[in-house]
Amino acid sequence: MDIFTKCYEFTEADKAKAAGYYFIFRRVESAQDTEVIVEGRKLIMAGSNNYLGLTSHPRGKEAAIKAVEKYGSGCAGSRFLNGNLDIHEALEEKLAAFFHKEAAVVFATGYQTNLGAIAALAGRNDEIILDKFDHASIIDGCRLSFAQVKKFRHNDAKDLERVLARTPDKRGIIIIVDGIFSMEGDITPLPDVIALAKKYGARVMVDDAHAVGVLGEGGRGTAEHFHLENEVDVIMGTYSKSLAAIGGFIVASREVANYVKHFARSLIFSASLAPALVAAVSVALDIIQEQPELRERLWHNTHKMLKGFKELGFDTGHSTTPIIPIMIGDQMKTFEMCGLLQEYGIFVNPTISPAVPPGRELLRTSYMATHTDEQLDRILDAFARAGRKLGVI
Repeated sequence: MDIFTKCYEFTEADKAKAAGYYFIFRRVESAQDTEVIVEGRKLIMAGSNNYLGLTSHPRGKEAAIKAVEKYGSGCAGSRFLNGNLDIHEALEEKLAAFFHKEAAVVFATGYQTNLGAIAALAGRNDEIILDKFDHASIIDGCRLSFAQVKKFRHNDAKDLERVLARTPDKRGIIIIVDGIFSMEGDITPLPDVIALAKKYGARVMVDDAHAVGVLGEGGRGTAEHFHLENEVDVIMGTYSKSLAAIGGFIVASREVANYVKHFARSLIFSASLAPALVAAVSVALDIIQEQPELRERLWHNTHKMLKGFKELGFDTGHSTTPIIPIMIGDQMKTFEMCGLLQEYGIFVNPTISPAVPPGRELLRTSYMATHTDEQLDRILDAFARAGRKLGVI
C-alpha cells in the first residue's frame, strides 16, 4: 500500500472550498490589527490573540529593526551550541524578574516550549495529570515524555482529586493546566488545583499563553490573578499573544530552569529565537509594565462584548476573558454563520472537532485593547443580523 494513499483520498478541504465553507488558511494581506485586509476586503478582526494590540507598536518594530541591523536575521544554530546571544540571556533575566521567579528559559516557539519542558521534566516513572481541555502542545509534550498520562474533567476539582487519589505513591506527579483555556475563554480554578497538589505531593505547571498581559494586576497571568505566584512551580508562556512576536518560555526555580535548558530536545535541536523577535518581546514586556491602561482598556472591551452578546441572546459559555466563544453546537451552522459574518465585514474563527468536542462547535471571538467602541458595536450588529438570519438567537 502506498503511504500517500491517505493524501490522495483527502478531499474534505476541496469540498469545503467548493461549498464556500473553507475558513482556514485565510490569506491576510495586512498587519494583525483591529482591521485586516483579506482578499482585498477590509474586515474588523475579531479573532486575533493580539490582546494588547502590540504587534504594530512603533517601539516594537523599531527594536526589531535595530536587532536585525546588529545581529542579522537569524542565529544559524541552536542556543546549545553557537546560537546563544547576549540578548537571549538578557530576555531570560527580564522574564524571570517580571514573573518573580529565579530563572527563565527562552524557546523558539510556544509549541516547542511545551514539547521540550514537559518531556524533560517527566519520564517513564512519572505521572502527568491534565485537564481534559488542555492545549494540543501539552498533550504532545506528554507523549514525548513517555510518562503515564491521566486526565480529569474540565475545571472539575473533585475529579482531579479522584485521579490524584489513585496515583501510586512512588510516582513523581505534575499537574498541568491552561491558565485561560484557548477556545472557550474560561479560567482554571487554580486555588483548588494548588490545594490538591499540596495534599498529594504534586508539582504544578500552568500554561499561561493566553493569560500573560491579560490577567493579574501587573499582567503576570493566572497565578497573579489568584495571588498564588509563589505556589506555581512552572509557568509557561508564549510571545505570540500579548507579547506580540513568536516564541515561548518557562519561568521556574533556578534548578528546574537549568535542568530544562540542558535536557529539552526542542531547545537543543532547534535554531534559536531570531534576534528581531527577542528585541520585540523585550519591548513588549516594558510596555506591559509601563502602560497598565492598555490592560484596563482590554477589560473594558471584554465586559462590553460579554454584556452585548448576552443581551442579544447568544450563549458565551463560561468565559470571563477576552476570548469569548459563541456557542453554536452544529458544524454546518457554524460555517454558515462564519460566512455571513465575513460577508458583513467581520473576521471570526469557526471552531469544530477536534479543536472542541463534537456538539460544542463554536465561533471563537477575541478582543484587543485597541478595538474602538465603534468597531465593537459593528461586531455586535453583524452578529445580531447573522444570528437572527440563521435562527441562532
